[in-house]
Amino acid sequence: MRAAASALPTLSALTTGDKRVLARALAAIETDAGSKALAALLDAACAAARAHVLGLTGPPGVGKSTLASALVTRARARGETIGVIAVDPSSRRTGGALLGDRARITTDPNDTGVFIRSMAARDRLGGLSNETIAAMVLMRAIYDRVLIESVGIGQSEADISFAADTVVLCVQPGSGDSLQFMKAGVMELPEVIAVTKADMGAAALRARSDVEGALSLASEHGWRAPVVAVAATRTEGLDDLEAAISRHREFLGEHDRLAQRRDAQERSWIEETIRARFGTDGLAAARRLALPATGAFTKELLIAGDLSRRLGAPA
Repeated sequence: MRAAASALPTLSALTTGDKRVLARALAAIETDAGSKALAALLDAACAAARAHVLGLTGPPGVGKSTLASALVTRARARGETIGVIAVDPSSRRTGGALLGDRARITTDPNDTGVFIRSMAARDRLGGLSNETIAAMVLMRAIYDRVLIESVGIGQSEADISFAADTVVLCVQPGSGDSLQFMKAGVMELPEVIAVTKADMGAAALRARSDVEGALSLASEHGWRAPVVAVAATRTEGLDDLEAAISRHREFLGEHDRLAQRRDAQERSWIEETIRARFGTDGLAAARRLALPATGAFTKELLIAGDLSRRLGAPA
């Protein structure tokens, strides 16, 4: 475990909304990875969560970026601040984000109430890297809303549920996506389903019918995902979509569901990180450790340090 490479901004400094301060903190997610100071900052941000986190997922070309841009515009029109994480495919040469999604989300660069950051999916099949989770945690403590647009690799992409409070699955008419929904596990992912490009007429109606049919096969856990038809370029259906998202947010506010969801997410962050680094045997050993009550990021450091010492490897 190494010391921080540079002075990190405080949570108080971050909550002023200064974009330069947030940019410095986001850079530190990589440069100070593994430091106690960064873990402490992320744990403090977790405890100070204020934003509702919306995740947009779906196959490439479905219109996620267009929909994200429309939702950002509407949030700012209401005076809400919003942070956006556009998860892009990774460059095979540098490992960095290819910046495609960010380029398609339109904002005013002088608007201090919106912050957009492109992040690479790295080698995570599920679409979200550890850095993305950390960035979400920071933004969640700063803005009124956070929107994560995932890379869109299809059926394997389930990591979005580890970060978002509400997951919106985007479906395109005439693409054959509805057949994929019949496969195990897919319908357990979204809380809201948006049939995009609804101005395609009959094809959109068929897609909506197919999705609703697939939903009838899914198990229910007190919430049945509504299916909403939207045409973001024409601003059609956006009121209905936001109303569906708001209803799910209200649902989470009942019976402590939001806290339970976020607790489960934090456990998943730790488990996925430890499994990726130490394998399934390491994860099993981690579950047997007696650890003090700490935040998720400090707990991950403690586990990694313990397992590294056992293996004689650097923390």
